[in-house]
Amino acid sequence: MILALGLALAARASGQEVGEHLRVLPSGSDDRDRADTEVRPYVGPAGLVEIYRLRIVNDAGGEIAGSRDGGKTWAALGHVLRFTQKVNPRGFAASTWAPIGTVAATAVNAIHIKSDHDPQTDRAVIFSLAPREFSERGGGAYETSLSPDSSIYTDLPGGEGIFGGGWAPFVGNLVGLETAGGLEPLPRGYIPKRGDAMVIRVVRPARYPSQMIFENRFQGLITLQYPDGSAEIIGTVLRPVAGVGRFPGTFFAGIGRIRANHPGVIDISTSPQDRIGGFQIIPAKHAMDPGTVYIRANTQWMVVGPVCATEPSWEGVAPLFLQYLQPAYRAQDLRDPDWEAKLLSHFLVEAKLKGEWGPMPAFDLGAAREGPLPHWADTALLYVEGFRIWFPLPPESPEQQVPAASK
Repeated sequence: MILALGLALAARASGQEVGEHLRVLPSGSDDRDRADTEVRPYVGPAGLVEIYRLRIVNDAGGEIAGSRDGGKTWAALGHVLRFTQKVNPRGFAASTWAPIGTVAATAVNAIHIKSDHDPQTDRAVIFSLAPREFSERGGGAYETSLSPDSSIYTDLPGGEGIFGGGWAPFVGNLVGLETAGGLEPLPRGYIPKRGDAMVIRVVRPARYPSQMIFENRFQGLITLQYPDGSAEIIGTVLRPVAGVGRFPGTFFAGIGRIRANHPGVIDISTSPQDRIGGFQIIPAKHAMDPGTVYIRANTQWMVVGPVCATEPSWEGVAPLFLQYLQPAYRAQDLRDPDWEAKLLSHFLVEAKLKGEWGPMPAFDLGAAREGPLPHWADTALLYVEGFRIWFPLPPESPEQQVPAASK
């Protein structure tokens, strides 16, 4: 099975990694001309496509459903265990950069929605969706940004359904509210009410990459590659990652999987499910926040920015921190008859060692959320030369173009 998956990945890579528009250079090359690869500030795509939508009824027993045909038919995904009628006025730091009325974070262990911004405190106002484990005593230990009173608790396990099990939203997806007059944008200052039905249109760019590649070195390049073989150099690695750390949400993700994405992070797991271990990719301004001194003092974070140092930092900016990435993986897919198609519909992160791409190295720090790191953790990824995020293959079914007015 593993061999078959490798062959499937190789087939997908054929004609993509080396295209007519991209000149391949040796790893570590300092050739910045790269004349056959377009080098420019990243500009978002012209259009978005809807791949599915979600509906959540904020009530005890309220249905959580998904639709892949624009809301014509719905499939039950789960139910609400406990509703909320509160918001958290001090959302996690990076939620400041999320647009109001949108998904501020998508993860295997939580979804955060931004309903307002408080200019006096300069903090986002959010409420959250939480997996089943967090309704149980001690479950919240695996989500440090969760506010218990402002969370909608579901019966979906972490890593399943809307939490990375094939129905996760993207950062920046609009959240709508069902009203007597139809579906309306979430109003600014919204506070959830019992019985409210919220709809998230899960959209992504129409022109979607096949790969995102990070050279894990100082001044390493960040490149997007597309299915047609074309490529764009979009950014620079300002500081490579060398270590792995205790990022609690990785407990719900597998090795080489995206654990979370929000306006200030890509969180990648290096540990199997039910264990903790991973690293993060963050934008430069967030790394220099007064509250993130720990990032500058430790090795578990890759810091990234645009190609040109005079361009603005990337907080809440596509493609790394808006619209493009989501947690998407179910371990049990390996046991399904169509396992190959399902695995190729998920994100996968690979590592480059000694010039060769291969599986992400496995490093886990046990199941404990806290505790001193072992001596090897600070340098576990020191010799990794690059990371490659494989994007899902486009679905075979026709996608719905999102009208410009709804973007």
